[in-house]
Amino acid sequence: MTHLQPGDIAPDFTLPLDDGTNFTLSQQLGRPVVLFFYPQDDSGGCVDENREFSALAAEFGDRGAVLIGISPDDLDSHQAFRRKYGLAVPLIADPERKAIEAFGVWRLKKLYGREFMGLVRTSFIIDAEGRIAKVIRATRIKGHAAKMLEALDSFGAKG
Repeated sequence: MTHLQPGDIAPDFTLPLDDGTNFTLSQQLGRPVVLFFYPQDDSGGCVDENREFSALAAEFGDRGAVLIGISPDDLDSHQAFRRKYGLAVPLIADPERKAIEAFGVWRLKKLYGREFMGLVRTSFIIDAEGRIAKVIRATRIKGHAAKMLEALDSFGAKG
């Protein structure tokens, strides 16, 4: 299991976006990237998180950052999810968990005494050189997007 830390080179990947194009992390060099990994489209907390990031999408853009959501859902699910809630953030489909596992967010979880593998809601800021600048686990969904924007500002990614 990967445990990425600030300063580590971010694992590269190419995966499909919900608009039908591909996203390659290494092609984003020269600008910061904010990746937020979330468990499932159209579930309560994930709706809230995606709405909050969408509400702040322009502010991330004003800072020159690329903002992307990633979950293990497929393209059809992402497209329906974005349409249903009018989301502004592009979504990456990762049903084979290539990026999810490379970033170390597919882990053993416990809920009501039951253990299972699942995605641990985590966000990463990748700097313009392709290194991990910040890793923030979303322990509270409400306010997480604003916390990521503050973290982006803290390392000098202002536009």
